[in-house]
Amino acid sequence: MNRLLRICGALMLFGAALTPVTPAIAAPAWIPVWQDDFDGEAGSPPDPGKWTAQIGGDGWGNQELEYYTASTRNAALNGEGQLAISALEEQPEGSTCWYGPCRYSSARLTTKDKFAQQYGKIEARMKVPSGKGMWPAFWMMGNDFDTAEWPNCGEIDVMENVASEPDTVYGTLHGPGYFDENGPGGSTRTPDGTPLSAAFHTYGVEWQPNSVSWFIDDTRYLTLTPANIPAGNRWVFDHPFFTLLNLAVGGTWPGSPDSSTAFPQQLLVDYVHVFSAA
Repeated sequence: MNRLLRICGALMLFGAALTPVTPAIAAPAWIPVWQDDFDGEAGSPPDPGKWTAQIGGDGWGNQELEYYTASTRNAALNGEGQLAISALEEQPEGSTCWYGPCRYSSARLTTKDKFAQQYGKIEARMKVPSGKGMWPAFWMMGNDFDTAEWPNCGEIDVMENVASEPDTVYGTLHGPGYFDENGPGGSTRTPDGTPLSAAFHTYGVEWQPNSVSWFIDDTRYLTLTPANIPAGNRWVFDHPFFTLLNLAVGGTWPGSPDSSTAFPQQLLVDYVHVFSAA
């Protein structure tokens, strides 16, 4: 999420007979190691043993407009086996944003200091919002973030979407010397142009030594290896990463909400599953 818009990889359509950026790496058998299916009573907070809510309104490196809270108004189970991350048009009590009084609230959840993994299959089934200015993301950051800092710790963007491209999902890598608009990545579109917000989709990566592959609904659309990293820079995707879910409002990529944006906007998450290779 700490980046500008970048489209540096190949655009690939679902089911299209196109050659990937790099050959697919043979997938191993997968063993479940961590999961959250978001079962529980409506209004319950996300499992505090698995998730921490990050708080603040400093723009998060992207000039985002929301103030992230730990309130169940912004992140709660909906009683239907889903997590609802809700963006609201409001100023949370006591909040201040980088641009003055905050105008929006939302949530950003992380497994940092609770769960991290090196390599494996990481996926989430989600339904993204549709409003202008919404920026949902499912992503990962290196577990050495506190010492190495970003972008040296590495970042794997499993899924990002913006309303200006409603049928398009993006996947990207960020690391030292290749971040923001220079991060290698790619995207794919729905076959018939149907907005991603119209239904739940499964977004994931298969992460192996020297390879990260991106999938939507079990269809691979991108593979990156050290060969895709700009010359002279390091591949930093060989240590544990933690997971994040968030719904940003505004920012350098999606732009600000406008009169067409009906609040609340919601990112619904059916599950997050993590597997290791057998």
